[in-house]
Amino acid sequence: MPPPSTPCTRVCVLDPGTGLCEGCGRTRDEIAAWGSLSEPERKRIMALLPGRRGAEPGRDLRRPAPSPA
Repeated sequence: MPPPSTPCTRVCVLDPGTGLCEGCGRTRDEIAAWGSLSEPERKRIMALLPGRRGAEPGRDLRRPAPSPA
């Protein structure tokens, strides 16, 4: 059986502004739950990570984006 997918880069530092790991882009809750997630759920989260890195600086990505007016 192959090992579970992970985006971990072993740079485990949470950015206080965004709430995301500076190494992989996951939230604290995602990191904590990672071992119990299904492989499809891991892949779904991993697909979101590139977009998180391009988010506006200082936006807390642990919270939903505001709706456009």
